[in-house]
Amino acid sequence: MSTQTENTAIAQTAQIISQILTTWKSGSSRVTAFFKQYPDEFYQQEVAPGRSRAIYLLGHLVSSSDGLLPLFGISERLYPQLEKLFSTSPDRAFNDIPSVAELREYWEKVNNTLADHFSKMQPQDWLSRHTKVSEEDFAKEPHRNKLNVLLSRTTHISYHVGQLVFLNKKEEAAI
Repeated sequence: MSTQTENTAIAQTAQIISQILTTWKSGSSRVTAFFKQYPDEFYQQEVAPGRSRAIYLLGHLVSSSDGLLPLFGISERLYPQLEKLFSTSPDRAFNDIPSVAELREYWEKVNNTLADHFSKMQPQDWLSRHTKVSEEDFAKEPHRNKLNVLLSRTTHISYHVGQLVFLNKKEEAAI
């Protein structure tokens, strides 16, 4: 491959990664904005009858994003106590959970930590394996990389933002 072709491929890869990062940041910003809209008690509502409460979804998103830190080899989780509460247990499995204010603070810290790290990553870093895949498996399945994980987490955030929209609809209907 010629140097010019290689440079073009690197530039295109960087552009695609930049677009994915922009989408991740946008989804994270939508979550942040949603959880600043209403008084804290508003977030005790279920997004739909028999479904999770908004506060649980925020805790779940914090825990999920926090899990990226060890998965990407950045650090240990900042809030390991949230994993049992929000990633491996359903809503209302525990009576004592952090407040909306605490979860908002955790959300911001985790996302700022991730954004800082992501801003320093090069295309080859994004296309490298994450910590849950062995070198042998990665050689067979190179799509099991950090960028693919970020795509999955971006979709995950969007899914839950879609659920939270139902609370906005309830609020508008009550007005």
